Amino acid sequence: MIRFAVIGTNWITEEFIHAARETGEFALTAVYSRTEEKAAEFANKFEVTHRFTDLNAFAQSDTYDAVYIASPNSLHAEYAVHCMNHGKHVLCEKPAASNSAELSAMIEAARSNKVVFMEALKSTLMPNFKAVQENLHKLGPIRRYFAGYCQYSSRYDAYKQGTVLNAFNPIFSNGSLMDLGVYCIYPLAVLFGTPDRVQACGMLLESGVDGEGSLLLSYKDMDAVIMHSKIASSYLPAEIQGEHATMIIDKINQPEKVEIRYRDGSVENLTREQSARTMRYEAEEFIRLIQSGASESETNSHANSSIAMAIMDEARKQMGLVFPADRK
Repeated sequence: MIRFAVIGTNWITEEFIHAARETGEFALTAVYSRTEEKAAEFANKFEVTHRFTDLNAFAQSDTYDAVYIASPNSLHAEYAVHCMNHGKHVLCEKPAASNSAELSAMIEAARSNKVVFMEALKSTLMPNFKAVQENLHKLGPIRRYFAGYCQYSSRYDAYKQGTVLNAFNPIFSNGSLMDLGVYCIYPLAVLFGTPDRVQACGMLLESGVDGEGSLLLSYKDMDAVIMHSKIASSYLPAEIQGEHATMIIDKINQPEKVEIRYRDGSVENLTREQSARTMRYEAEEFIRLIQSGASESETNSHANSSIAMAIMDEARKQMGLVFPADRK
């Protein structure tokens, strides 16, 4: 059993706890929140004795071995580095940081302290994404990757009424690219590596974050088209187009159905059975790394996280999207 603490007392943390418990190797032993009220409420819900509101006391505590961080994006780096400097393994929600400089500091902290640091991008660790990886060769020369994640935010109505919640507040390094676009960009990094060129555009809201945007990425023999939005919805699947066949992925952020359509009209179903608790697979990977003594994941590796973050940095630069964290 790996003793876990959590930072962040929101619905995503609750979902992670339920999913991680499916592994049989997870024990929740501590909770950190910036307020006493939220720390106590969350700890009581999950019957956790140790609760903290002081970051130093939390990082120094011997009540846990690893921490799952789901705080606002802008706080990821500070919390992660502090915990790693005290010998804790860190699983950090996507996007792992506000920018590449923060991410580099997190990776360096992991290496210097000999602890595991992994970005919690769940989709690339799910069984159906492994089906994508293992069958990519059937497509022949690959010419295009297309992926979109456009979902009208439940918080956008409040924004239009004048209430700027965290999801649309640049102080927290939020917005469409960081919150949704990363789900399209990270798989691209895993499958195809660093692009030769990034072209990006987007619509900035008055609050200072992007509401939606698009990216066109160029590789030697292929291109990639990505669209993301928090102010409109899309229902298109993702595609990887090859000269022999096209692979269709129903949802790039959470692949549940994968198939190949060949030029002769035949269809091959690649869909694999997987848990409804889709965060289970990131928990399994992270726990396996700790137990085996590995330094990082081969899929959600430091290099792949760095590629994805560099793409987002360049996209934000071209959109004119600057976070307070960029000025530190």
